[in-house]
Parts: sequence; C-alpha cells; structure tokens
Amino acid sequence: MTLGASMDDPFAAPAGSRTYYRFHNATQPPPPPPTAASIPGGYRQDFNTESYDQIVENSFRSPRVAPLSTFSIDVDTASYSNLRRMILQDQTPPADAIRIEELINYFPYDYPEPQAITDIPEKITPDNLPEFLEHPVAIETEVGPAPWNLENRLLRIALKGFEIDWDQRPPANLVFLLDVSGSMSAQNKLPLVKESLQLLVNRLNENDRVAVVVYAGASGLILPSTTANNTKTILHALDNLQAGGSTNAGAGIDLAYQIAQENFIEDGVNRVILCTDGDFNIGTTDKGSLVEKAEGYADEDIYLTILGFGMGNYKDDMLEALTNAADGNYAYIDGPQEARRLFLQAASGSMITIAKDVKIQVEFNPAVVKAYRLIGYENRLLNAEDFNDDTKDAGELGTGQTVTALYEIALPSADIKLPEVDDLKYQTSTATEDTMGSENWTGQEVATVKLRYKWPKEDNSNRMEIPAILPPEIDFSSMGEDYRLTAALATWGMLLRGSEFTDVDDWSIVEEVADDQLSSPKTTSLRSEWSGLVEKSKHLSQQEDSKASPSE
Repeated sequence: MTLGASMDDPFAAPAGSRTYYRFHNATQPPPPPPTAASIPGGYRQDFNTESYDQIVENSFRSPRVAPLSTFSIDVDTASYSNLRRMILQDQTPPADAIRIEELINYFPYDYPEPQAITDIPEKITPDNLPEFLEHPVAIETEVGPAPWNLENRLLRIALKGFEIDWDQRPPANLVFLLDVSGSMSAQNKLPLVKESLQLLVNRLNENDRVAVVVYAGASGLILPSTTANNTKTILHALDNLQAGGSTNAGAGIDLAYQIAQENFIEDGVNRVILCTDGDFNIGTTDKGSLVEKAEGYADEDIYLTILGFGMGNYKDDMLEALTNAADGNYAYIDGPQEARRLFLQAASGSMITIAKDVKIQVEFNPAVVKAYRLIGYENRLLNAEDFNDDTKDAGELGTGQTVTALYEIALPSADIKLPEVDDLKYQTSTATEDTMGSENWTGQEVATVKLRYKWPKEDNSNRMEIPAILPPEIDFSSMGEDYRLTAALATWGMLLRGSEFTDVDDWSIVEEVADDQLSSPKTTSLRSEWSGLVEKSKHLSQQEDSKASPSE
C-alpha cells in the first residue's frame, strides 16, 4: 500500500535508487537491512513462541483479615483484540492471554461524566484542566446480582474521564517508534503498522508534530520532528520502510524519548507510540532491564502508547510489562478494523491524558460482607499503603475513557470456605445472628470506594470517596444494559480461563446477554461482533472439553 509518495516530495529518492536511513551515532549510514524475502528461509515461523505472563486468579478474602483492597486502574485493551484474533482463527486462547479487566474495558459505557464548574475554554490543555473541573474523573458504584452465583452480589465501580473534543485538544508532539526488524515482515505487521498510522497522520494538523524513529539491529531517525500538515512527507517516510535484521528495542526507546524531549511541547501532548511484535533479540533484551528503562522515562511527562502487531512470535508479556512501567496504554491491532477504532473513534482517549497515577482502594464492611474478590487486575494489585504514597506509580486515564472494576461479594449467610484464622480480639464489626436476614442488610454500606489521581501536570494526588450501598434484591435480567454487559464479559472471561468460580452452565448467561446486544437500540458494531465471538468461542471450548474427556 502506498501512503502518499509524490514526485515533489523532498524525501523522495531518485528512481531506481536505494532508500537510506539516518542512523543514530553512525558516521556512514548503512543501506536498509535485507527483507525477509531476500534471506534463505526468510523470517517465516511455523511454530508458536508467543509468551504471556502467568495470571493467578484472585481468590476470596475476608474483610476481617484484609479489609482493604487496592489496585491501579488499567485502560489497556490488548487482551480483547488478541483474543478476538485467536478465536477467529479457530484457536483456543491460552488462559494467561485473557485479562478479564481488558475484556470489560474494551467497550465504552454510558457512565456519568464529570461536570465543568465554570466555562470551558475554547482550547483545553493539561495545564488548564483544574481551572474548570473539580475533578477530571467521575465515579459511581452499583451493587447487583452475580449471575454465575446468585447467592452472591457484584459490586461494580465505574469511572469516566472528562471528554475533550478532538478540535479542542492541545497540540501533540508524537514520536513513532517503529520495529522494522525481520520478524515484522508479515502482512499483519509492518504493512498494517503503516496503514494504521496513516489514519492518525491524516487527522493531525499544523499544530502537531511527528517524528519517526526505527529500530532493527540499530536505531535510526528517518524523519526529524515535522509539522503534521506536511502529510505527504510523513507518509512517504512511512511508506519507504522495509523489514529486516534483528531487534534492538533498547536503543530505539532511548532515541525516541530523546527526540520527544528535544521537541517537548510545554502545554501539549507528548507521547511515544511504539509499534512492534515485542520480539526483542539483541542489545537490551531481558524484560527487567527494559522495564527499568521504561520506568526511568515515566516521570518526564512523556507518555507511552504501545501497539502490538502480529502472531506466532508475539511477546505480550514484554509489552504489557513495558506499558505498566511507563504509565502507558497498550492495545493490539489485529486488523484494519481495530486500527480504525483506535485512531478514528478512540484517538482522543488513547492520546490525551486527563489524570495520571489513578488508584482505587476499597474498604469492605465486615458487618455486611463475609468475603470479597476482585475480578481481574491481577497484575495491577498494590499494597494498602501504596494508595496514599504519591511516589507509587499507577495507571493513566485518557479523555472520555471508561474504566470498570468488579468485585464478587459473599454476604454473611453465604456458604463459603475461607482460610481459617483466629478470631480477632479488637475487631467487633462482624455479622451477628440478628443481622443474618437479607432485609437487615438492605440499605447498608457494603464498602467505601476511594480514588486517588494526579492532574497531568501535578505531583500531589487528590482524593475522592463514595459509598457502595446494598439495594433490595433484584433479578439479573432487570439490571441495566451496561451492568449486564460487564457481568457477562466477566463471566465469559472466567469461562475461557477455566475459572474455579464458573462452570459450563454459565455459558447460558453469556449467550443471553450476547443475544440481547443484537436487538438492543443501544447496540454498537463492537457489541454485535462480540455476540459472534461468544458463539464461536463456546464451540471452541466444547471442542477442548471433548478432547480432554474422550468418550469411552
């Protein structure tokens, strides 16, 4: 696909000549590395070396022993689109590829938005957000039935960031950091990177800047920071890229942040956008060292977006770890449709940060809650003391983004076995015999939900707090559409992971909500597509069960 080369483009090479990269710290620029097609055997990979960090599902905890649950928010969506890719290719996703919070947070929801307390300026910047907003995020709670276990309740915590229209956004200083190593030669890698970034470039204007850094065996600056109205120049630089060679990501990260720092916009968006399959194999390659490098850049007000591409050698564990360390966001692009979602529908949210280091802490009431467990967020857990520690990093929230967290709650009458501990001598707020009827719990506080965040340009956090109240019992079918969808997505994720908290009969819950998406006036193409994924994933799950339990 040609992205806009023209004869009068100053970066265009003479006809028939090679294109050379300007490599960092190189006295003589070498020719571009050979493509996979020019190497015997190329980079074709007929075996699967994809890697994912292990996920240990959160278990039930007693509020008598652990009354506080603390975690960082997560707006990543990579797990959902990667899962979709596998299902559509008739592959059963590995359990560790399924991060339930990312399945839920892939979808936007109709949550309340923070309201301005004064007139909104024509142009919004990270500096002036506190001038017209009390808080950049709104928070609400809702308690309803847990559909996979109707004896229990589900606490839904819902956040939404203040929404900035694309035309009101601040200027952007973007550095595209692109993996052009041999492993990126497949059609769903570097060619899809070019097609995806074209969508973003075409939305930028003269107030924005774009630089392009590539890395393979070495790192190179192929396009200095350029005003984004030079569309042909930027697209031609992208179009000339070829894949070949090994992967030195560490050098590329250093150069990309250097370029971002040199062109820093004080009241704007400063962001590195890394496009890669995560298969780093020379230079700094171990996860720990690369994570340490990313952490070092996290405090410089230069944010990181990681976009994953490809399959077979995909290193999700590396990319997720880098994103978490750099306070960034992480998505997986499995095709042009996902690229359009990210850069046409959700571009503002993924580019413009309205709150950073966002943490949630929930204090459970032992008089009403016998046990609780957080669904998902296993790799985003924090210590209780981290909540008030402003030096502890947490996730960022983009403009208009929604975040959902779910807790399964066992009430005092629940038949649930917990690890045995001695009775606590000084804690008295536990359920007693005269509060064992559900009518006595109605209207009581299940928990207090606290949230901390920092404005994008500030180092001290702000605190919000809201109670969660136990309502009268209500059927799952009577709950609101967003509640039902988040609960069904959690159920779906647990079924695909083989969770101990769901069983095969719970597919009916997911199918019912999925069917509702097809007829709902609020449905979207994303929700309709999910309905098809549910049907296909159930079939794959049944096939796996048949293999595991062959008939006699």
